[in-house]
Amino acid sequence: MRRFSPDYLRDTRRGLWDDRRSLEALRLADRDRILDVGSGSGELTSVLRAESSASVVGLDVDRALLDHVDDADGLVQGDAVRLPFGDDAFDLVVCQALLINLPDPVAAIREFSRVSRDLVAAIEPDNGQVSVESTVDGEDRLADRARYRYIRGVRTDVTLGSSVAERFRDVGLRSVESIRHPLRRSVTPPYTDADVESARRKVRGTRIEDQRPTLRSGGLSQAEIDELRDEWQAMGRSVVEQMAAREYEREAVIPFFVTVGRVE
Repeated sequence: MRRFSPDYLRDTRRGLWDDRRSLEALRLADRDRILDVGSGSGELTSVLRAESSASVVGLDVDRALLDHVDDADGLVQGDAVRLPFGDDAFDLVVCQALLINLPDPVAAIREFSRVSRDLVAAIEPDNGQVSVESTVDGEDRLADRARYRYIRGVRTDVTLGSSVAERFRDVGLRSVESIRHPLRRSVTPPYTDADVESARRKVRGTRIEDQRPTLRSGGLSQAEIDELRDEWQAMGRSVVEQMAAREYEREAVIPFFVTVGRVE
């Protein structure tokens, strides 16, 4: 399973639940006991606690991440495919951006079904459907190229979000429904410190260097990765120039899918 830092989790999930209408299918007001699997640093856990009167337990395999979560109702270190709970222990088991990072997501869904007596839900992105619009010419095409090779090289299915419903049905969940929930990430003036740091990372080619092994697995040679990095850095310099003139704007749309199924 892939591991992430608390800062990465907070940044990539920032703004995801500014609009919470997509959570209506979880019927949170009716819940008594909820398990948040792969709770990470607690972003979804906090939302579940705010939107319900249920006891919300957070579970993650990484003990260090749990240290960043408020232990209001209990935190448990555990594996998503070997949940340390008995059958029917919760009336809702939910995860967010977890299945895309597991080598066997179906095994996790089976475990969710085992420990839930009512609903199972997964909130997962389809990274193959990400779209980017930018005032820097070519940033969208460059991002698409890098993403395509990353998806080909990564060892888990990071496009899973749009097909989670099929996996739910495969394990016997009923009344399955899926709602598209887009996360929109915009950069416009005045720029935040995070926006400026992101531009600096582009200039340094940090993303390409960090993903070099995955891009190599995705079919690029070392020379082709170097070329992609050079183009990425040139794009970053254009971003910085436009930022200096307060002209840079960018919007990325990451489609998440809220999928819910009922245990028989």
